[in-house]
Amino acid sequence: MKGFVSSRWHPIVTLLIWAALMLGAFCIGYLLILLLGRSVFGLASLSDFSAVMQSPQRYPQGWAFTMLSQGLLLFIGFGCSALALVALSGSGIVPYFAPRRPIPGWWLLAAGLLILVTIPLMSGLIDWNAHAHFPAFLKDMEASARAMEDRAQELTKYLTQFSSPARFLIGLLVIAVVPAISEELVFRGVIQRNLVQWFGSRHVGVWTAAVIFSAIHFQFFGFVPRLVLGVLLGYLYEWSGNILVPMAAHFTQNAFQLVLLYLQQRHIGNAFNPDSTESLPWPLVLGSAALTALLLLSLRRWLAAPVATDEAALPTEMHTLSSGGAAVTTPTSYVPPMGRTLGRAGIDGSREDSPAQS
Repeated sequence: MKGFVSSRWHPIVTLLIWAALMLGAFCIGYLLILLLGRSVFGLASLSDFSAVMQSPQRYPQGWAFTMLSQGLLLFIGFGCSALALVALSGSGIVPYFAPRRPIPGWWLLAAGLLILVTIPLMSGLIDWNAHAHFPAFLKDMEASARAMEDRAQELTKYLTQFSSPARFLIGLLVIAVVPAISEELVFRGVIQRNLVQWFGSRHVGVWTAAVIFSAIHFQFFGFVPRLVLGVLLGYLYEWSGNILVPMAAHFTQNAFQLVLLYLQQRHIGNAFNPDSTESLPWPLVLGSAALTALLLLSLRRWLAAPVATDEAALPTEMHTLSSGGAAVTTPTSYVPPMGRTLGRAGIDGSREDSPAQS
């Protein structure tokens, strides 16, 4: 099906169109929140909305309204804008975001296991980044950044006070499920995909998308751990060719922290405090780093191997149009196990001699 957004356009044009769609989606999301706030929560004026959004802990309906607002804005602003871009391109959602399908179910479990293995390593990065300092001439900027992050941390702590199982399930939906779906559709499915095609390099695309992913959270003193997480998610998508794999990893990252918080609040066991910025013991950190590297090497080999399906394409394959027909090509940093070209004689498949490389 031919769409408005052509695959032959420069990737930056596609990204600009998505940015416009995202802006429109956020406007729709805010309008919907205003309507719900007025009809469900009795917020009659914009000043009421502003007051509840800034200090939800002061209002009895603050927790429910803030969770609803965050979930809707993230889903509509990010998730729906990505889906709208796919609709305008004339592609189906599944072929666009998961060209390699079906995939073995253990891939999702392996992605989640990778996140769990990295926890001690991440604690070391969190500790180092939390105690980092700006240059002396930027001390005022550092003070402002820390104040902003303290306010964000205070809000997060309020929203993750689960006084009942129902609140925990709502938190799991808003903080784990919705971000895993919406953010992966955008940062890996749209931004990374187009950056890889723009730069002609999977590595540049993955790292650049990870920088954007971390920066957009506006938390300098958590920038490095989130950057590393973005890189892991990016390579999981590149190697697997299916958006469900980084989604599973992203969900595990957020859900595991929420489960630990809930157990801690219920005084069940001696759970590690996920809010802590202190590093775990260095033997655990070094062991985690070694296991993470080993698991990444294994996942690179397993996920990049051909899947027993006729649709085992990777997400950032590029289509070019020439006089001989449409040819499927990939960035030079990746050699696919099977190349297909469409010419006058039909579809030809030829297997490359060299193995897949990331």
